[in-house]
Amino acid sequence: MHMGKTVLLAALLAIAGAATAAPQAVVDTVQMPAWLDRAGETRPLAVGTEIKNGDKLRIGAAGRAYLKLADGSTVKLGEGASLGFYSRSLRPERRFKAALDVLRGAFRFTTEAANRAGGNRELDIRVGVVTAGIRGTDVWGKSDAERDLICLIEGRIELHHAGATSAMEEPLSYVAAPKNAAALPVAHVDPEQLQRWARETEVFAGDGATRRGGKWKLLLGSADEERGALALYDRARGAGYAAQIRPRAASAGGGKWTYQVLIAQLGSEQEAGVLGNRVRADLGLEATPTR
Repeated sequence: MHMGKTVLLAALLAIAGAATAAPQAVVDTVQMPAWLDRAGETRPLAVGTEIKNGDKLRIGAAGRAYLKLADGSTVKLGEGASLGFYSRSLRPERRFKAALDVLRGAFRFTTEAANRAGGNRELDIRVGVVTAGIRGTDVWGKSDAERDLICLIEGRIELHHAGATSAMEEPLSYVAAPKNAAALPVAHVDPEQLQRWARETEVFAGDGATRRGGKWKLLLGSADEERGALALYDRARGAGYAAQIRPRAASAGGGKWTYQVLIAQLGSEQEAGVLGNRVRADLGLEATPTR
C-alpha cells in the first residue's frame, strides 16, 4: 500500500477509536442541589452527564452525588463537597488514568470486586495536602477547615504528604493532617465512627435523589407562555436543580400549548415528594410528583 494511504488509514482508525471510547466518568446519582463547572460555565449536575477533563463538581446543602468511573469504580461525594476531575485517557475502559482533587467536603471511593486488582487503573486522589495512590480499594476521606483525612476501609493505598511516601494496608486505619501542621500518626477508627462518616456520602432510598432509570418526575410548575417557563427553568437550574421543559398540547387536536417545568429520573413517588420538600424550602415552589 502507498505510504500516504497507510498514514491516512491509520489516522482514520485513530479517529474512529476515539469516537467509540467510553466516557471517563458518568454521573449516576444526584441528590440536588449540585452543580457542574466546565470551561467557565455553570450548569446543574444531572444524572447521565459525562464528566470530562478539567470539570469541577460542587455539591450543595443536603446534596450528594455518585460518579461511575470508566473502570467500574464509584466516587461518592457528600454535602458541600467540591471535586476537580482530571483525566486524558484515550481508552479509559482499557487503561484508566485520572487524578481527583477533593477541594472540600467528604468523598468515598469504592471498587467492585471484579476490579479490585487495579491492573487497569492509575488513580490518585488528593485530599487537601494528602494524596492517596489507589490500588484497588475502598477509601473514605474529607477535607474541611480543621484537617485533611484519609481512611482506608479495605485494600491498599500509597500516601504522599510533605514529600514523604508511605503505604497503608491495614483496614480501618486513617491518617489526619491538621491544617498548617504535620500529619498525625496513623490511627484506627471504630466501626461506629466509620458508619457516621460513611453516612456523609451515602444516598439511601427515601433521600429524594435522581437516579438513572427513574420513572417518576417532579413538576415544578407550568406556564401558558414559553417565556414564563424559561424564567422558572432558569431559576431552578441556577439553584442547582436539573430542571427540564416539556411542551404539552392543550388537546389532541392541537391549539394552545402549555410548558411544564419538571425534574425527571426519580425512582418513586416518595423520592419525588422528598425532593419536592427540598424545592419548597429552597425555591418556595409547591412542586408535585407525577408520572
